[in-house]
Amino acid sequence: MDASVSVAAPGAGPRLWRRVLDAILFSSVWLAGAAAAQTAASFRRWPAADGGVNGRVVALVFSATLLVYNLDAVLPFKHRQPAAGSGRKAWQQRHRQLLAGLAGAAALAAGYLFLVDGWWRYLPALLPLTLLALVYSWPLVRWQGQRRALREVPLLKGFLIAGVWSAITVGLPALAQHRPLAEVLGLLAQRFCLVLAITIVFDIRDLSRDRAAGTQTFPVVLGVAGARAVALAFLAGAMLLGFERGVPPLGLGLTGLAAAAVILLAEERRSDYFYALLADGVLLVPAVLYLVGK
Repeated sequence: MDASVSVAAPGAGPRLWRRVLDAILFSSVWLAGAAAAQTAASFRRWPAADGGVNGRVVALVFSATLLVYNLDAVLPFKHRQPAAGSGRKAWQQRHRQLLAGLAGAAALAAGYLFLVDGWWRYLPALLPLTLLALVYSWPLVRWQGQRRALREVPLLKGFLIAGVWSAITVGLPALAQHRPLAEVLGLLAQRFCLVLAITIVFDIRDLSRDRAAGTQTFPVVLGVAGARAVALAFLAGAMLLGFERGVPPLGLGLTGLAAAAVILLAEERRSDYFYALLADGVLLVPAVLYLVGK
């Protein structure tokens, strides 16, 4: 056999792993996994009669998250924007067809689970969340004489993301188990504060782009230091709510340390891996710790 064929080129292995990592992170599979893990942890916090996790609801959340984020990634106007040194954006522009295919497959899976499992009965409650998630980036709202996306409303972006994320990962398990609203408010508020703190980290990443577009986020309005302070305040709120709810101190402390480190280290110049792997990964920490602890 020809040696040039049988011997792998130096560095081929690392390049392969890099491609796999890029695909997992930049296609939102990693983020959808975080949403699925948080949903599973919600079930474990309120054990049903059989004590198990409803895997079909977890799969629905995974599919819906993958659908929403990949639809956002393939928006036509986003592919006309320059990558501006962003490896994530450049990867998404090169793999637009793949992302569209993932969105299509996720839509089929989510639609099947939605219909077969009877979630259409909760349509009045779920429809507003679905619409918010889908029109988040579409310029459909007329404001100050121009059509703007909801994310462009001053300081609204982070609250929208945290609200929809928390309502889905906490609300769907609660609906599936017919839990009263009063029973889930504590976890809902805790998750909202944690997700909002991490969302502000991504606003720091997007500072120059948001400033150029006129989008008033916390970093644009308060500067990076001010945005970090706001994020830490919401993180402190999440920790206090968790303490009041009796969350195990070790898991709560590790979550707080991981989130605080990401917030304090966040800068616009950080790599895409810092944000896609570590910042999004913070959302996995409390869910994984809780699931492993059980």
